[in-house]
Amino acid sequence: MKGAGGSSGGIGHFFIGLLMMCGGFYLLLNAITVTSSFGMGSRLYSVNTFGTNIGLTTGMVLIPFMFGIGLIFYNAKNILGWLLSICSITALIFGVISSIRFSLRTMTSFDLIVILVLAVGGLGLFLRSLKTIERDNTNER
Repeated sequence: MKGAGGSSGGIGHFFIGLLMMCGGFYLLLNAITVTSSFGMGSRLYSVNTFGTNIGLTTGMVLIPFMFGIGLIFYNAKNILGWLLSICSITALIFGVISSIRFSLRTMTSFDLIVILVLAVGGLGLFLRSLKTIERDNTNER
């Protein structure tokens, strides 16, 4: 009988590893806190020119976007309008993504060890179940 993935590995190892891996990664992702400092007055990008630091805020990114939308509504074939709109939205998306902060919540070392053993141990069992197991068919007397 073939095991997990068509190999001779164990089906039990497959399901136990999958269950451990899912539980461990769920607990790990549940322990991560995601925050953002994004706002209409927050600084997206900084430009150093002539010894001064100029900050480009999110509101400043929306100004070319508004002009681009106006040009698109006036003439839908206007390349400048499309270019302004697409570049502004792209800068806004990159600014939002770059302002995201990930942090691990406070937990005991036991909690972290349990999470890591479940996640990595389950991954090891899962991958071991997909490996072909060599069986010794010789009968020794």
